[in-house]
Amino acid sequence: MAKVKLMSKALDKPDETRSFPDGKGKAQIVKVGNTTIGRGIFEPGWQWSKHIKPIAKTEFCEAEHTGVVLEGRMRVRMKDGTEAEVGPGDAMYVAPGHDAWIVGNQRCVIIDITGFGNYAKPK
Repeated sequence: MAKVKLMSKALDKPDETRSFPDGKGKAQIVKVGNTTIGRGIFEPGWQWSKHIKPIAKTEFCEAEHTGVVLEGRMRVRMKDGTEAEVGPGDAMYVAPGHDAWIVGNQRCVIIDITGFGNYAKPK
């Protein structure tokens, strides 16, 4: 059997969709080769500690996120208290051990290439 040299998948037709509680968004997951890529759609009012913590069953988000913000704004607070905000066009890296929430009244859309393998997946 020949090895695949080229592959593409549409995020609009994901391999898996994980909906967040209270209609606050979803994670659309595709697997391309050995990489899991996620598109996170976070609605206004979403906060990790309110909507994902009950699923993850950890005090903070323990996923490592590397990605790009396509729209909206998100604020991140590390467990040491350090905070930063990301918005459209920002490339970002967030280490494990954080909370995050949507800033303002616009949804936030992020493409994540490192942290969505088990994100918002019941244990």
